Amino acid sequence: MADKEKKEPNTMEEELNRLKAKVSQLEELVAQKNRQFSKLEQAIADKDSQINNLKQSLAEADEQQKHLSDSLAQSIASYKALVISANPEVPEELVSGDTIEAIDQSQARAKKLVSKVRQGLEAEAMQTRFPSGAPVRTAPDLSSLSPKEKIQYAMGGVSP
Repeated sequence: MADKEKKEPNTMEEELNRLKAKVSQLEELVAQKNRQFSKLEQAIADKDSQINNLKQSLAEADEQQKHLSDSLAQSIASYKALVISANPEVPEELVSGDTIEAIDQSQARAKKLVSKVRQGLEAEAMQTRFPSGAPVRTAPDLSSLSPKEKIQYAMGGVSP
């Protein structure tokens, strides 16, 4: 029986040592997981910082895009006014568009229209032209008058 008693304490000590080793392993695993968790927290914090920086950059880009859009709209309006003032023969209503290309196209169409109208008016004017000044005077035809009428005409008394 003494043998059994000796084995039990050894077995208990072994079991205690085994449990201590297991606890030590678990503590090391917990420490390792805590280090991993800290690294993950740091990575998340870094990503949050990057997200905030990107949001700020996006807001700045949106503001710059809005400024550029306003500037473009003002430039297009100025270009349209310049095109209209440079082409006084084209009615202002015929020049339209929200882009430079559209304004150029509408101006070209308006110039063609004005040219066609001008050609039509010139053709119509050519058809209805009157000579300027008084008509050329011709001498009256006295061949049908009798000699007596010719003498009276010469004296100023009868008109042909």
